[in-house]
Formats: sequence, C-alpha cells, structure tokens
Amino acid sequence: MDIALISDTHIPSRASRIPDPFRERIAAADHVVHAGDFDSEGALSNVRAMAARLTAVGGNMDPRIGLPDRATVELGGVTFVVTHGTGSKRGYADRVATVVREEASAEAVGVAGHTHEVMDATHGGVRLLNPGSATGAAPADRATMLTATVDDGALDVELHEA
Repeated sequence: MDIALISDTHIPSRASRIPDPFRERIAAADHVVHAGDFDSEGALSNVRAMAARLTAVGGNMDPRIGLPDRATVELGGVTFVVTHGTGSKRGYADRVATVVREEASAEAVGVAGHTHEVMDATHGGVRLLNPGSATGAAPADRATMLTATVDDGALDVELHEA
C-alpha cells in the first residue's frame, strides 16, 4: 500500500497550490494522511478530491472545518496516529509521542506537522514522521512531503522535495 504524507499546505494564506509533482503523488496514493493546517475549506476540498482515501486532522491555523485534533488509522498492518503537534518547538517530539501513546501504543507511528520541518526519528521509543510543508510555506525553505510504503507491518518512508 502506498501512502502520501502531507501537512501544512496553508492555502491560501501562504501558498496558492500544492506543487504538481506532489499533486501527482497524492492522486496516485492508496491513502493520503494530512497532518493539518489546510488553512481553508477550499484546500481541504481540493485534497479530498485528489485523494482516493483521506485521513486528516485540523491544525492551529485551520478555521472550523470539521476535522478532529487526532485520528488513528491502520494501513497495511501499521497503525498511524495523526495530530498536528500544535505548540512550542520546545517539547514537540515529547508532545507528539505522548499523543501516540494515548491513542494507540508505542508501536504506532506518529504523523504530525506544525513545525514545517521534515522529521523521521524515534523519540521515547515512538517513530515520529513530519512531512514538512507540502507547499514550502514559511518558515519552510522548500516544499516537502513523505511517501510511505506499508506491507504486512513493514514501513518504508521516502522524502520528496519540489
């Protein structure tokens, strides 16, 4: 199963659209995970239209667009806990790892955004993924996303830049 991991699109406040190479990856994915800060109902609708299936959470910059703060989804034998990660950069990894443990277990993978910085690290025994900003919205210095291939509990993650 192929998964597109994106976050922090910030459309229209900081960007006009997701770059075409990322749009192609999103459309081709079996499932899309968005870790918040769509920035508008239009941006959410646009991602929903591209995605075969979507798991998404709201971020601190999202208007009231009906998204939960946390979501858990099992894909290809891997449990993903999605949250935006809102708060100070200090304590970010602790905060996200705590959400993962509260929602599932340390074996689950946390997906979060907020910092606009790519992360693939293990913190306190929890693997944390942050795809950065899919549009390169400030403070990011480039547009980034992650793709993941999951198969029978095995997870392989790849970084993409536009």
